[in-house]
Amino acid sequence: MADTDLRPLLDSWNVHLRAERKSRETIKSYNEGMRQFLAFCESEGMPAVLDKATVNAFIASLLDAGLEAATARARQLAIRRFSAWLADEEEIPRDELLGLKPPKLDQKLTRRLTDDECRALVKACEGKGFRERRDEALVRLMLECVVRAGEVVGMNLEHLDLRAGKATIFGKGSKWREVSFGPQTARALDRYLRLRRTHRLAETPPLWLGDRGKGLSYFGLYRALEHRAELAGIPDFHPHLTRHTAAQRWLAAGGSEGGLMAVAGWTRRDMLDRYTRSTAAERAADEARKLNLGDL
Repeated sequence: MADTDLRPLLDSWNVHLRAERKSRETIKSYNEGMRQFLAFCESEGMPAVLDKATVNAFIASLLDAGLEAATARARQLAIRRFSAWLADEEEIPRDELLGLKPPKLDQKLTRRLTDDECRALVKACEGKGFRERRDEALVRLMLECVVRAGEVVGMNLEHLDLRAGKATIFGKGSKWREVSFGPQTARALDRYLRLRRTHRLAETPPLWLGDRGKGLSYFGLYRALEHRAELAGIPDFHPHLTRHTAAQRWLAAGGSEGGLMAVAGWTRRDMLDRYTRSTAAERAADEARKLNLGDL
């Protein structure tokens, strides 16, 4: 069901919610969830379809923007309630969101991809076609540079400097920052750029283009990476997982906390703790072995 079909029904849904004596705060929360969902679909240039793929992409975008898992869960609940009501009222044939799992409330402890999973994700992009070259470049950049999915989608050609191995990122708070990448990522980007020259939108500013003559939206990125994760056998994948993984790999390789905060675009220490808490014990154990304090 498209966006233009959903909006008029929101008023009727509110009548229903009041008849069920839902609290003012509950109704406010439900309406905010639907408002944000419709705004997301509009910004992505896609119809507001109440199916699992579209709703999952919306929730992933919220988490990618740093929203608390509990809030993302509330937003998803609002959409699920609306979809169930539409089905009950026979405004839609069926509720496509039945069985949709809510975001885990322990989202702050999101695991990182293992090194083997990272390699499997890269390998899942093997091929010489436009989509394969693009997806490998995306995966390598996101696993190395601690960037948000939304920041990647917003990159333009001018933001990339292959010779210097650097990219300029426009992040949260309307702030620019610079990230660096190594030879493997540079080679993947170069291979993609050479194929990009044959795309019908080759002369347009956006760095990332779709393989069907369109630009690459957040939803397109989400679906592309989800497909690669399925091929790699990685369960419960979402684009935000690459940022967690990149942050934790940075510290595991001996990178400084200050350096990580700079490349990730964090200004608060609590954001660093949030992204790296799940592997803190592992890093401490590695450090203890290196210190070898028992050698007396």
